[in-house]
Amino acid sequence: MDTTMAIPDYQSIMLPLLKLAGDKQEHSIREAIDHISDLFGLTEGESRELLPSGQQPIIDNRVGWASTYLKKAGLLESPRRSMFTITTLGAQVLEKNPPELNIRFLDQFPQFVEFRKLRKEDDDEQLERELTEDSSRTPQELLEDGYQKIRQDLAQELLSLLKQASPRFFERLVVELLVKMGYGGSRKDAGEAVGQSGDGGIDGIINEDKLGLDVIYIQAKRWEAAVGSKEVRDFVGSLVGQKATKGIFITTSRFTRETVDYVRTIGHKVILIDGDRLAQFMIDYDVGVSKVSSYDVKKIDADYFTED
Repeated sequence: MDTTMAIPDYQSIMLPLLKLAGDKQEHSIREAIDHISDLFGLTEGESRELLPSGQQPIIDNRVGWASTYLKKAGLLESPRRSMFTITTLGAQVLEKNPPELNIRFLDQFPQFVEFRKLRKEDDDEQLERELTEDSSRTPQELLEDGYQKIRQDLAQELLSLLKQASPRFFERLVVELLVKMGYGGSRKDAGEAVGQSGDGGIDGIINEDKLGLDVIYIQAKRWEAAVGSKEVRDFVGSLVGQKATKGIFITTSRFTRETVDYVRTIGHKVILIDGDRLAQFMIDYDVGVSKVSSYDVKKIDADYFTED
């Protein structure tokens, strides 16, 4: 179930946040996050739901952006690091008892308009889009959503190319990926260990670490159809024959539910890597892909501005 539907969007957080500061006391961001979570009845799981990058809880991010926008509009201010309090203007807004606060409401304040001023000619179009379809997501969420979309498209393109590749090429690719992930020592060592091709895939062993303290048995199949439990049972049988306890089964397709359940019940440690996971690993370890551009998301270093 998508728990993000229960998490309030950052615009819905603005008025409760301003009301929290209405006592004219200093409040911490952490306090605000807990207050908003309780106010909207978020469960522990919903409070821990992370952004796609996994770097921050969604509710933390949305409270942070709500606070930022209120500060840019002049309704809140930061007397010190990670703290906020209401301003005279913010108190005046509260006295009028507005039914809600959102970007459109804040647009009446000149300092907020200046903050949001865009350099492109399509300012109104972009603003309207943000106020409608993207109103529930913060700028950071929009950035991460865009990144995930690009990544998924790239993964699908990689899978399409893998399914068209020759068995020999697929063999070299798997070897390179495993080495970049830290297995097999050097590429030469790994290439010698994994060498028997056939049935559209490869079978062999590779060192688990650079010293060769343990080995992993590998099977990889360039398949379109789902891999069933029979193929994995045969693979486990091969592990027994090799007196091995660990294995990796890689496919360009997917595994049936029966296969996944079967692997959970056996004594051997068998890792299943389907096509989507294989493509994601290739992206993570720069196998078959190259960097086009990168964007660093930065924040204020409060320590830098702290005077003795």
